[in-house]
Amino acid sequence: MEEKMLLEVLSHRGGAEVVRIDDELIQAPLVGPIAAGSPAADLFGCDVVMLRGLSHYRQSALARLVEAWGLPVVNPAAVVDVCGDKFRTTLALAAAGVPTPQARVAFTVEGALAAIEELGYPCVIKPTIGSWGRLVARVNDRDAAEAVLEHKVQLGGSMHKVIYLQAYIDKPGRDLRAFVVGGQTAAVIGRRSEHWITNTARGARAERVEISVELAAICAQASAAVGGGALAVDLLESGDGLLVNELNSTMEFRNSVTPTGVDIPSLLVDHALSLATGN
Repeated sequence: MEEKMLLEVLSHRGGAEVVRIDDELIQAPLVGPIAAGSPAADLFGCDVVMLRGLSHYRQSALARLVEAWGLPVVNPAAVVDVCGDKFRTTLALAAAGVPTPQARVAFTVEGALAAIEELGYPCVIKPTIGSWGRLVARVNDRDAAEAVLEHKVQLGGSMHKVIYLQAYIDKPGRDLRAFVVGGQTAAVIGRRSEHWITNTARGARAERVEISVELAAICAQASAAVGGGALAVDLLESGDGLLVNELNSTMEFRNSVTPTGVDIPSLLVDHALSLATGN
């Protein structure tokens, strides 16, 4: 749906020729010439590239590819890499002094259990790479922690080798998602749900939230910490103030335009075209 909304905006922009490329069809040489008439040649011929795929690893590779060709991309590979990895996101936010929930990293079950004891129960266990609240678990006691961690170990796979643990924040029935383009916060929604996971992909209801000075400032700070661009910033309202939870480099906005009244796809198009023209 987001891609349809972006294409609708672009259809009304005079002088903007749109090339739609299925990233599953791309095969590109890393050394040597690009075959004429191929999807890679179509990509190489663009003035700016907007990545809208779902795979973090594919997005990262494609961003690096088009950057190697000297093309601007939304978003740059460095931003995709940081935002797509919760471990790296937390490091970037902490280094920049952005308020974020307490978190730990561990590499064994024993180390993870010790880290959870430090953070206290309940605690949240997340995959370092993933979206839509998948494989995110809140553990309320040691028995639950041991069970989830055992599953991670037995499942194997690279995404389970690094164990990311985060302090549970008792939020007021919602979290916040801010749409930040070029460091400016354009719109904010509250994602309200009876479940503690408040992703709209999991059925949370979106509601408009006023953009306060504090909210705009922390979003700008978080955006700068990961390299800027067009980002969705997820925040938690805690007793100690706003905390930045995660950032997303391929924002979803289908459920946010109507409640906020903000034309988010137009803002993304404006951002992309400004990169193409250098303005």
